[in-house]
Amino acid sequence: MRSSGTRSAAKATQASAGAAPELPEDLADVQLDAEVRRDLRGLRKDIAEDVARHLVAAGVLLEEEPERALAHARYARSKASRLAVVREAVGLAAYRAGEWTETLAELRAARRMGGGPGHLPIMADAERALGRPERALELARGPEAAELGKAEAIELLIVASGARRDLGEFASAVVSLQVPELDTARNEPWSARLFYAYADALLAAGRREDAVRWFLNAAQADDEELTDAAERLAELSADQAVDQ
Repeated sequence: MRSSGTRSAAKATQASAGAAPELPEDLADVQLDAEVRRDLRGLRKDIAEDVARHLVAAGVLLEEEPERALAHARYARSKASRLAVVREAVGLAAYRAGEWTETLAELRAARRMGGGPGHLPIMADAERALGRPERALELARGPEAAELGKAEAIELLIVASGARRDLGEFASAVVSLQVPELDTARNEPWSARLFYAYADALLAAGRREDAVRWFLNAAQADDEELTDAAERLAELSADQAVDQ
């Protein structure tokens, strides 16, 4: 789940210095979600249009150029810091760019403004990245976790299992993922990631043969290439050949 993006001081500080980052080309065909546009209606028209353009840019750049996305989101925040949707955009871009402290600050602000569980798995993963697995587990056990939809609940389960591994609780990390959704007969959007996390937990617990079987299950379920299960299988097979 965690992003491994590198940081660029020039890009990271561009928005905070007040200058609008350069917009990508061909944004005209990309539209903001209608709900987001409604949230912007309270702003002066010219400011709303400016913020909208930079939120669109942040969304377009998020996967491939997260630091540029973060610069656009930060610029939008400089114009509309009291809107939950803007703070959420900054938090998500910060997460992709590996800015863990900013991720937590912005997503907490968005939750205060907008309510709801608000990207709890991402917040827990940011806590792990900051070396605070106990806090990640606190979020996973908190009352807001019960409000999550199925996909986010599974994602939080995966993060919590990783936090247990961080603490050296390898057996608990395995057991915590043994939920009804861990079923190869089911092909859900989260199946590949859940199977992969289970394989990873098994491997960390020293259960290599079981891990290989679940990496295979993950690879077979991963139609959208959400994981590197096939590569992990190849690595384990190569290591086994060397051992023999």
